[in-house]
Amino acid sequence: MSQALMLEKITNDNGFIAALDQSGGSTPKALALYGIENSQFSNDKQMYDLVHQMRTRIVTNAAFSGQKILGAILFENTLDRKFESIPSAHYLWQQKQIVPFLKVDKGLCEEHNGVQLMKEIPGLDSLLDKAVSQGVFGTKMRSVIKVANQQGINDIVSQQFEVAKQILIKGLVPIIEPEIDINSVEKSAAEVMLKSALLNELNKLSTKQKVMLKLTLPDIDNFYTDCINHSNIIKVIALSGGYTREAANKKVAVNHSMIASFSRALTEGLSVKQTDDEFIVSLRAAINSIYEASKT
Repeated sequence: MSQALMLEKITNDNGFIAALDQSGGSTPKALALYGIENSQFSNDKQMYDLVHQMRTRIVTNAAFSGQKILGAILFENTLDRKFESIPSAHYLWQQKQIVPFLKVDKGLCEEHNGVQLMKEIPGLDSLLDKAVSQGVFGTKMRSVIKVANQQGINDIVSQQFEVAKQILIKGLVPIIEPEIDINSVEKSAAEVMLKSALLNELNKLSTKQKVMLKLTLPDIDNFYTDCINHSNIIKVIALSGGYTREAANKKVAVNHSMIASFSRALTEGLSVKQTDDEFIVSLRAAINSIYEASKT
């Protein structure tokens, strides 16, 4: 029942998806931006404890609610933890009416053919089973495109859809994320190749196989309209990719029916040093601005 309600919310409501899924490699940077330096932790356990404190402060905040946030992406370490003594995915849905997603990839391979494929995902089936048992709605997996290399881009899209089909079998909705590096000198050309490859794979899906896409904001406004309107697509969401929140919001606003799924741009301006009053003002302003950009 809740899966149907979650699908209805993601499909029909206004809002955006919060990306709270920084994992091993990106966590130190996220903590540093929050005001916690590397010198304040000496091992992974301490680091993950600190980032969970940061996420708990965000997720349990009154400003963070399903009124403006459709979903939140967690990584496995967070899925295994609790917010206010409630398992994290259950807390998001039951307390906040925010749809939980789980990051399932294990990082990136070395660059080849101008792209970074996902590493193998050992134990994917058991991870997906755990996600289902915890009430998770969908998953997310990321790979990266550096240049406009058709072979590399085809390989990335093929890999993403292959794993997506495994995820669909479990009754979960996959977010397919082939990120294009915003600093690529061949970004526009890569976007043309990526859209073609995505539509090719989408056209091969059965009518029941519904997926989501998470894409870099394009150089040409509304470039991904064909993907947004595709019958196998639930939602196309946008990553901030290193743009400031202001710049990312502007780009989301001019790409109609594309909604934000920001990580660093969401937490920009939040600090461990802020009082609770300062923190909620900062978080509410961020959420409101991303929500308004995503409504267009």
